[in-house]
Amino acid sequence: MATCYRHPNRETGVSCSSCGRPICPDCMTPTSVGMRCPECAKQKTPVRTIRSVGGEPRVTVGIIIVCAVVFLASGSFGVGSAGGNRLYGDFALFGPAIEANHEYWRLITGGFLHAGFIHIAFNMYLLWILGQMLEPSLGSARFALLYFTALLWGSFGALVVTPNALTVGASGAVFGLMGAAAVELRSRGINPFQTQIGMLILLNLAISFVISGISIGGHVGGLIGGALVGVVYEQSARRRSPALAYAGCAVLIVVAVVGAILASSRSLA
Repeated sequence: MATCYRHPNRETGVSCSSCGRPICPDCMTPTSVGMRCPECAKQKTPVRTIRSVGGEPRVTVGIIIVCAVVFLASGSFGVGSAGGNRLYGDFALFGPAIEANHEYWRLITGGFLHAGFIHIAFNMYLLWILGQMLEPSLGSARFALLYFTALLWGSFGALVVTPNALTVGASGAVFGLMGAAAVELRSRGINPFQTQIGMLILLNLAISFVISGISIGGHVGGLIGGALVGVVYEQSARRRSPALAYAGCAVLIVVAVVGAILASSRSLA
């Protein structure tokens, strides 16, 4: 393990986010872009904040608009029920339809449907908060890839746990954003469970297990998928290889789709 550049007798796994030198707890200075060493923390050069990197969260806004339009088209304005609308029958995540009729689009379209106003309002609020944090930092293309991959992993998890249930909602993808954010914080030497992101993950997981009718598999699957994308992006940045990010996500997408198809076969068993 590396040792602090100012205290050679102290081992550390944290490096300065600016110069990369290893630093121990006594030498860490928290900043908006991670931990910095004393010298870099004193620099007065302009710092590029997370909001200044990639511009406006256009993909985030686009997803919210699509979900809102689909919600209005569905006519499901009640609380906690998708009702009998044909949109849900044709596009919700449903294992038997995937297995028997090969309706693979359901792995994606189910993430844009919601069962009632409270359901969509809660998911879109979290998406807006997380999207404003992550999309400017990652860039719109990589943020969209993260969201899409996490959505598929959420579908995979939902089919593993409840293959015969009709499942809708963006929460699997939203959990994926939380997972990716937690990995990003960890890579900067910040314990995610000492931040709002960590508390958000724990709170939403607790709600998933306490309240009935919530797709536990979808939430956990999305969280795992997003965290894996976060690791892929981290390794891509360290190796300065953008292609690694896209190749890694492609592998994760294939794993999620194949796993979801295999899991849906249990629905007719």
